[in-house]
Amino acid sequence: MSGTLNKVMLIGNLGDEVKMHYFDDKNCVGRFPIATSETYVSKQTNERVTNTEWHNIVVRNKAAEICEKYLTKGDKVYIEGRIKTRKWTDDKGMERYSTEIQCDEFTFLTPKGDQQQSQQPKKTNTPNANPQPQQSAPTNVEPDGDDDLPF
Repeated sequence: MSGTLNKVMLIGNLGDEVKMHYFDDKNCVGRFPIATSETYVSKQTNERVTNTEWHNIVVRNKAAEICEKYLTKGDKVYIEGRIKTRKWTDDKGMERYSTEIQCDEFTFLTPKGDQQQSQQPKKTNTPNANPQPQQSAPTNVEPDGDDDLPF
């Protein structure tokens, strides 16, 4: 195979509200963290251990506005996109790096009754992507974080 692949699929919970940044050319960017957790029983101590990984999500334009309107801290969401590392200079002149997930598609997974704004789960593509039919959210999501996959 001669090609490469940069694809990320995450299901996690928002760690904060969507932060919007607007630009002069009418474009905008939304940023928010999501947490994914892995739980297992340690063989040494026989105790349950949970490891949480934080991911910085970036959505653009109309998709960002939709996320800002319907997502709140704690909501469960499916994110699909690609990994991107940005290089930037901080206030002290030091070069810094940030690794982000550039979101191409997302699905709201928090059930309608659990959302503060009582909105239906939706699947949304960025404006540049081909439109796809809406898919409903999975109904068998385990609330306690039982991470046994069904396959």
